[in-house]
Amino acid sequence: MSWDIAVTFIILFTTITFFIWDRIPMELVGLMAVLALCLSGILTPAEAVSGFGQTIVVMIAALFIVGEGLFRTGIAASVGNLVTHVGGESETKLLILLMPAVAVISAFMSSTGAVALFIPIVISIARRSNIPNARLMMPLAYASLMGGMLTLIGTPPNIVVSGQLEQAGFSGFGFFEFTPMGLVILAAGMLYMLTVGRWFLSRLGNDPQHRVEVNLREMAVRYGVSDNLHSLRVKPGSALIGQSVSSAGLRTHFEVTVFAIRRKERMLNSLMPVLSSTEIVPYDELLVYGKKADVERLCGYKSLSYRGFAESQREEIAQQFGVVEVMPKPEANLIGCSLKEARFRDRYKLSVIGIRRGRKTIEAQYQNMPIEVGDSLLLCGGWQFIEKLSCQQELVILNTPVEMSAAPARVKRAPIALAILILMLIAMVTGVLSSLTSVFAAAVLMLLTGCVRMDEAYHSLNAPSLILIATMLPLAGAMNVSGALPLVVEQFLNMLQGSGPIVICAGLFIFTTLFSQFISNTATTVLVAPIAIVAAQSLELNPEPLLMTVAIAASTAFATPIASPVNTLVMTAGGYCFKDFVRVGIPLQLITLALTLLVVPMLFSF
Repeated sequence: MSWDIAVTFIILFTTITFFIWDRIPMELVGLMAVLALCLSGILTPAEAVSGFGQTIVVMIAALFIVGEGLFRTGIAASVGNLVTHVGGESETKLLILLMPAVAVISAFMSSTGAVALFIPIVISIARRSNIPNARLMMPLAYASLMGGMLTLIGTPPNIVVSGQLEQAGFSGFGFFEFTPMGLVILAAGMLYMLTVGRWFLSRLGNDPQHRVEVNLREMAVRYGVSDNLHSLRVKPGSALIGQSVSSAGLRTHFEVTVFAIRRKERMLNSLMPVLSSTEIVPYDELLVYGKKADVERLCGYKSLSYRGFAESQREEIAQQFGVVEVMPKPEANLIGCSLKEARFRDRYKLSVIGIRRGRKTIEAQYQNMPIEVGDSLLLCGGWQFIEKLSCQQELVILNTPVEMSAAPARVKRAPIALAILILMLIAMVTGVLSSLTSVFAAAVLMLLTGCVRMDEAYHSLNAPSLILIATMLPLAGAMNVSGALPLVVEQFLNMLQGSGPIVICAGLFIFTTLFSQFISNTATTVLVAPIAIVAAQSLELNPEPLLMTVAIAASTAFATPIASPVNTLVMTAGGYCFKDFVRVGIPLQLITLALTLLVVPMLFSF
């Protein structure tokens, strides 16, 4: 064994040890590995830092910006609403919907790209369903990896093995020849993640560091307002038409507070915050807070039709409107004033919909009740006005719901962001532009059209993920340059001599999946595919089942966060550590191995 090979193995195993130890940030471990490769002379300084200029790193960074555009314009939240509308708060239903959706998209475009686009959507779903991110992010990553097994273009290893077949004088794999095997593994993977994998992930969800912050629903329950939201339609003959919200006196006379209006304009339904001067027009839909008896009395007196308040409305409204818990400071002029005298809507563009005094929620009529020191108030209104409360001198913000950070800031630009996304996908799938060019152009367009601001783009870049990916690429190259990987391949091939086809397939699978956990699955496939060809020729076997086994194994990058950029992307969002992937991923690898050895011989004879 040469000096270069020995040093490369030492660096590799030391890096893996630090990852498992999990006391040093993984991106810092990656930087240490790059420095070691440079100091040892295995790679030149330029080669050691070449990962930062790799196409995949630039593409992932651009995809973060595209994903930020989907988040800021509300598209991610809308998709999340659609999924949660069908799946509700059931984690099982959500996974059944999410995993096939991500897998199908990954079958036709980069798995990394699919995950980068879905991360903000899954975060939105997790917040709305009160599910820890850790319970959804890993299934998202695994579904994308399994989706790559569905088509010829799903992942580079598929193309590599097909090319090896053609070079050996055989017909390459067809576009959908991977599909039957891929569907079997996807079905098994979903079943695993819904049972055993879900049990593993549930332990993460119960960890204190993975707890979900307080959300809108919890704050509404705390103040007893969750069942007091209603929707009313203004009939053409209503006495409210032409009056402002303030002059109508709905709170004074009926104890009903209007916090938003849905107005139909130019064939579009638009929600708008309510100010004191907002004038009511025919067919307005008033979103109000109040007891049902008071609301029904209002409808009778003012010619309004009662429309209920569907759960789907709550989710839609939460994109633009929210609540905040505040406490007036002891020296504030608000102390001693009634809510009517305090004029919250005039001062802050927000409405008071709940009061707590000590541990007691005040549910009786409180419009004329003086505000006392220590009272906490629940204010409702547009997110843009809630954000401005931080500049107020008289109020202390006690609590803001987690939905506030997910509120889209530029909903009106959603059609533009959606058009950019569709054009990007068309360009990638049709091959009109390269994947990098398509994604890079989409990111630039998101910035030029104002869907994302530059400061938001910088904030969206997941630095730990990008650094980790960029530092692992040179390590994979060093394994090949030093001769370490070819040496392992040669020794492994010697061990397989005289074995039967099933044993050879098992050996190829184990070897490929093992190295795919630490170096590029494409690089591993490039080295292992010729071995499969040689093994097939020496035993006079059909090479198709052996190469199909290699392609599947290369996509089983389940057991480490560095096995695939997909895993690295979800690591931060899910709050995972190295051991989490080992614990959840290894059983899935064993299941995939068993299915491959069982099904591949049925599809391709030896």
